Amino acid sequence: MNSYKTVRKAASDEYIVKKSRFIGHIAPVTTAEQALEFIAAVSKKHWDATHNVYAYILREGGIKRYSDDGEPQGTAGIPTLDVLEKSGVTDCAVVVTRYFGGIMLGAGGLVRAYSHSASIAVAAGGIVTRAMCAGLKVTCDYYFYGKLSSLVPESGGVIEDTVFEDNVTLIFRLPLELVDGFNAKLIDVSNGRYRAEKTDEFFADVD
Repeated sequence: MNSYKTVRKAASDEYIVKKSRFIGHIAPVTTAEQALEFIAAVSKKHWDATHNVYAYILREGGIKRYSDDGEPQGTAGIPTLDVLEKSGVTDCAVVVTRYFGGIMLGAGGLVRAYSHSASIAVAAGGIVTRAMCAGLKVTCDYYFYGKLSSLVPESGGVIEDTVFEDNVTLIFRLPLELVDGFNAKLIDVSNGRYRAEKTDEFFADVD
């Protein structure tokens, strides 16, 4: 897999239906341990809530887990997980906290409430695409630096650092499938003087 979708950041949002308060929490995670730590932290913070329902999906091993946390079976954990699946995100965990307001919602109402809570949590976290990227560097003279610093973002790259010494070293990342095209363009515009050196490969945000 060269790319996948996840959430950009930990976030939360809430809404009230028939006096029940629902809070959707979300966080990026990469392991079951991280997911369980996040769930435990939310549950500890909202220890007095009626329910802390959760779901998480991990890219490694294709793991999917959920819990109704005392709600009627199929009305909470599965709808929460379903939102993650339909959003196409992975490596993230959601906890939906419910403070019961005294009015029964019924099975259909619970499904809608937990689905909506998970959806607003995903929206708050922000969906981002991560792709396998190459870490690259190019050392050039100061005359060519301006052209190079424009070429990188024009080619879909992200500049991460610039080192100014006798020459300039530009450190940046680029989606792996764009590296060959970038180098071809760089060789062309520099008349063969410069070529990007790959230093690493890793997943990173590309949008």
